[in-house]
Amino acid sequence: MKIVRTVAEMRILARQWRREGRGIGFVPTMGYLHEGHLSLVRESKARTDVTVVNIFVNPTQFGPNEDFKKYPRDLEKDAAYLQAAGVDALFHPDAAEIYPPGYRTYVEVEGLQDKLCGRSRPGHFRGVATVVLKLFDIVGPDRAFFGAKDAQQVLIIRRMAVDLDLDVEVVTCPLVREPDGLALSSRNAYLGPAERKAALVLSTGLRWAEKAVAAGERDAGRLVAGIRSIIEAEPLARIDYVEAVDPETLDPAADLRGEVLVALAVFFGKTRLIDNVRLHL
Repeated sequence: MKIVRTVAEMRILARQWRREGRGIGFVPTMGYLHEGHLSLVRESKARTDVTVVNIFVNPTQFGPNEDFKKYPRDLEKDAAYLQAAGVDALFHPDAAEIYPPGYRTYVEVEGLQDKLCGRSRPGHFRGVATVVLKLFDIVGPDRAFFGAKDAQQVLIIRRMAVDLDLDVEVVTCPLVREPDGLALSSRNAYLGPAERKAALVLSTGLRWAEKAVAAGERDAGRLVAGIRSIIEAEPLARIDYVEAVDPETLDPAADLRGEVLVALAVFFGKTRLIDNVRLHL
């Protein structure tokens, strides 16, 4: 596996692969890798000729009081995982490579970036869209792979790709959970034992929602209220939001029909976790 540190070197490598007619798969991450990330790598390897994984803790998607400085990092362990997985290149630039002095250009996806997580994390998706667009331009992938846990992020990136005529297929891969149901996240490392146990209330609430819909529930307000009551019964949980929305517009769903995204964000201590489920009715 080649470790690439600069934009110029990454461009040279990508151009070489394209001249050889090799399709490029791309998995952008912030590192501290887990099985969810590795599932994206496996999908890329199955569907493309070469796979690039990016590790970059992107400063522009963190707010002033968020966890940029303490976000978990372990490049040595991550590189070992990727080497074992058969990744062709690890692109690990520093911040000055991506945002050189004088940088002032950003990407916004209006109508999507300010909903759900965007309400409590203003500017977050501006930072996400900007860095992903830059990485797409640097790496030039044919396909880019993202996890369904970050449903709003994937929707925004897909919309950006369509609106800006980007020549890349944005592939959404299934959400990966621990055996007990907790969605995999690098931020799970922040949880103490009691918080880790309490966080299971997220998947419990979403499983309840699936069962309620299967039993005939069609009122979105009652469904959301039911999920909230389950989460609120956990003393260590503090709800940011629980919403049932249209999966393409993120507008609130008045009733449950077609496809509905049920998304939530909940604090356990200082750790904010997200989860979701798509309901097909």
